[in-house]
Amino acid sequence: MDAALQLLAQAGCELPARDDPLWLQTVVDALCDLSSRDALTGLANRRQFSIAIGREIDRVARAGEPALVLMVDIDHFKQVNDAHGHAAGDRVLKAVAECLQECVRPMDTVARFGGEEFAIILPNCPSTFGVTIAERIRRRVEQRAVALENGRTISVTISLGGAFAPQWVRSTAMLWIERADRQLFQAKTGGRNRACLEPAPDSQVSAEEKSLLFSTSQFDSLE
Repeated sequence: MDAALQLLAQAGCELPARDDPLWLQTVVDALCDLSSRDALTGLANRRQFSIAIGREIDRVARAGEPALVLMVDIDHFKQVNDAHGHAAGDRVLKAVAECLQECVRPMDTVARFGGEEFAIILPNCPSTFGVTIAERIRRRVEQRAVALENGRTISVTISLGGAFAPQWVRSTAMLWIERADRQLFQAKTGGRNRACLEPAPDSQVSAEEKSLLFSTSQFDSLE
């Protein structure tokens, strides 16, 4: 327990006094929240993202509402670390994370996917809104000046790739993310500092997803 309390203290968590009836529950809740967050940016971590995308896949399959996944990568991030040091790189990561959070709705999930890559899940997201939000995020990051420890500021850009979940189809997280990654690759090879999104979702059902839709296991209970 002492190690857990030390971890919470390092994270800046405020706890009530030990004699408070809610002390233990507060500690448990704080630890649960800490385990689902990226330590540097405060965004959802990879584990929490996996849980969220699984839930969204289920919801899309049941309700048929459009949903979008955006994969976001900081352009030339290695050059930032090489030129200014890893402390500057951390400041850039935090600044980009703040920009992402500022541009989305409370219902959306923003996660640090790994390294300089982020991922965003946008439920109930029509294609026109998806294009608008992706461009809003791109511009917000481009316009953000990141303050360094030496008083200087630097600017960075991002590339975004987006994929819509096939409606009424129970896809998989891997297939959905792979689609977004393909769009991200197009954005980066096309010059970076841009967003590439798939066309309308109903035209993007892959062979693998069709097999999931018509899998016989879905009808086993009817036999």
